[in-house]
Amino acid sequence: MKHIIDNIIQQHAEEAAFLWLLRTNAVRAPHYALKDLAKLDERVEAHLDGLRVAGESGWELCKTALGTEENGEVFAASVMTCESGIESRIQAVCDVVQQKPELSAGLISALGWIPFDQVASQAQRLLSAELPLQQMVGLAAYAAHRQDPGPALKDALSSTDLILKTRALKAAGELGKTSLIPAIKAELTAEDLACRYWAAWSGALLREPAAIPVLQRLAESGHFKREQACAMALRRMSIDQAQAWLRSLASSPEMLRLVVQAAGVTGDPANIPWLIQQMSDPVLARVAGESFTMITGIDLAHDDLDTNRPEDFEAGPTENPEDENIELDPDEDLPWPNPQLIEQWWVTHRLPFTNGTRYLLGKPITVDSLHEVLRTGRQRHRIAAAIELAMRQPGTPLFNTNAPGFRQQALLQAR
Repeated sequence: MKHIIDNIIQQHAEEAAFLWLLRTNAVRAPHYALKDLAKLDERVEAHLDGLRVAGESGWELCKTALGTEENGEVFAASVMTCESGIESRIQAVCDVVQQKPELSAGLISALGWIPFDQVASQAQRLLSAELPLQQMVGLAAYAAHRQDPGPALKDALSSTDLILKTRALKAAGELGKTSLIPAIKAELTAEDLACRYWAAWSGALLREPAAIPVLQRLAESGHFKREQACAMALRRMSIDQAQAWLRSLASSPEMLRLVVQAAGVTGDPANIPWLIQQMSDPVLARVAGESFTMITGIDLAHDDLDTNRPEDFEAGPTENPEDENIELDPDEDLPWPNPQLIEQWWVTHRLPFTNGTRYLLGKPITVDSLHEVLRTGRQRHRIAAAIELAMRQPGTPLFNTNAPGFRQQALLQAR
């Protein structure tokens, strides 16, 4: 009997870790709506409940799983740890994270998963720790809940530890801290690229004009967050400025995918005929379709404007052991657009759209339309809506589209 129970507990631990990994992709997936995320998160919570009911046995299994040095296992163990409040357990998780800092993502996610009133004391303890990595985790926990960490945030902005400083720069934007704009501006020329990016990201969010050219240069230079940098810059530009920059970028063939994505960010229907042309290129087709949807709100699959994958097209790793391409297909979850049908649709439905006006999912961008997207859009649309809202309301925290789905639903219902 004990063997059977142990197997069940083991299954809860493994499923909680696996589903956490699944949700880290889901929060930015093009096919996940909030209701889908909430269902996934309810499954995560159900397995966490199984571990809670198991008590000490559940913790021991999670503690053993920490040895795999994977973020999903750290997440499950951290939830058990943080909810228990037992110091030895907390220290065990912190020791693992300190040895391998990239595992801090699992611990931070756990602190963000549990209601803030249950983790506030632990977040404060981490924030007050001597080790910069623990301070970063504590600061990230406050930011995840959109709670003010007090003077510790300003202190972290002047830290010599780059990981802590970088997280503080991001938190300043997430929390809407307009009072920290001078400190953020000082990092727009930082030698460290991560610091410079997050300073520019938060600066744009807080409507600091000096951030825009920094974001443009990061996007043009091939920074690993070039897509996000490009999108943030565009959202702070006028339509004319945005279109002029896109024309400049489009002159470089290696920038074409970025421009196709950017056309959706600008939301200007004047770009739609060009986007339809790009749908004939298998490499750009799906991302062009996504930008078309971003502007018009049309679901290509639901409205029968999609087609089959081209037979001779390959993206991502193949079964050939000699193939050196191991990168996953970035557009895997996007439908394949049918350019002919979409062009016909556009000829018929073009009239209500006005060139020079910014649209998101078929509606001109307004505060009300953005709130609607937060409630009903898919994750990538919701991320865009949250950023657009924060830019229109300086000093207001950025809505956290990464938070547990059931918590987001409650927050949006209360608004």
